[in-house]
Formats: sequence, C-alpha cells, structure tokens
Amino acid sequence: MPTDPIPSTEDVVIRQMRDQIIDNDLALMQSINRRLTLVTRLRAYKEDRGLEFVDPSREEWMHRYLQGANRGPLSDAGLTEIYGHVLDLTKRETAG
Repeated sequence: MPTDPIPSTEDVVIRQMRDQIIDNDLALMQSINRRLTLVTRLRAYKEDRGLEFVDPSREEWMHRYLQGANRGPLSDAGLTEIYGHVLDLTKRETAG
C-alpha cells in the first residue's frame, strides 16, 4: 500500500533544498549588486575622461572568457542569454 505523500512544506529534503536555493539566490543578488557598484565606478571614471562607456570588443572578450570558464550545467546558449541580460541590466542601472 502506498503511503500518503508528505506535503512539500513538511518534507525535510524539500525544505533543505529550498534553503540552499534561496541562499544561492542571495549570493547571486549580492554578486550583481557588487558588479553594479564596480561598473558605476568604471562608468564615472570613463565619462570624466571623455571615453565611451560601452566597449563592444571588451564585451565580446568577456563573453568568450566566460564561455571558456563555464563548466556547466549552464549551456553556451544559456550563458549567452543570461550574460546579455546582465549587460543590458548593468547599462540601465548605471545610467543614472
């Protein structure tokens, strides 16, 4: 006879995995905030010197570098997508 399923809110394994996921999400948020802080400083420095903020060749280099460093399970297509979003977000968030 099968036992009744344990509600996910009471399952210890589910709770532990969810705790690990939220811890990871917090670390991801902190990393993005740190990136925004660094890019804001870089943007101000470049603007003070009359330099263009966006450097397409640097963005391409960074993307290739990250692809080489990626060991998965994130696919190359997934990396391209997420990195594009990060770059777009960074440009928007540091514009003001």
